[in-house]
Amino acid sequence: MKKNTTAETPLEFEPEFVAGLAKIFEEMIAFNQVLGLKIDSIRPGGVAGRIAMRRELVGSPNRLHGGVISAGLDAMGGLAVMAAIGARHMDEAPAQRLHRFGKLGTIDLRIDYLRPGIGDHFELRAEVLRLGSRVATTRMEFLGADGKLLSTGAGAYIVS
Repeated sequence: MKKNTTAETPLEFEPEFVAGLAKIFEEMIAFNQVLGLKIDSIRPGGVAGRIAMRRELVGSPNRLHGGVISAGLDAMGGLAVMAAIGARHMDEAPAQRLHRFGKLGTIDLRIDYLRPGIGDHFELRAEVLRLGSRVATTRMEFLGADGKLLSTGAGAYIVS
């Protein structure tokens, strides 16, 4: 019987892969720059990032615009899919895995706004629920600086 090593040794990405994925996400996707999205962690099981409150992102006084919340959650869902694809192909070199994301796109997105986006910064988290050969499904969270859940999201992404 083959021994299951994944339970004993958690899968970790190489620094080169994490840095490359962060560069794609933060520097090469112009809309993410507009939002000010920054990555905190990229792991095979999920991703985390943050957005700082800026005047140009505000909807009504002192509240983050719902479109910013939606766009941030969508972007994080896509990043979680990129990480899951990278984890699926760990037999490839990091640079080779970074070229697998050209056809990734959102095909469905649902956002539930639970509380207003009030605060000086926000945390975003996303995880992949299922990574198929053509479609990935994700779950996302948007939290205030105090850790309170402000919005949730669910997305489907085309991966082929």
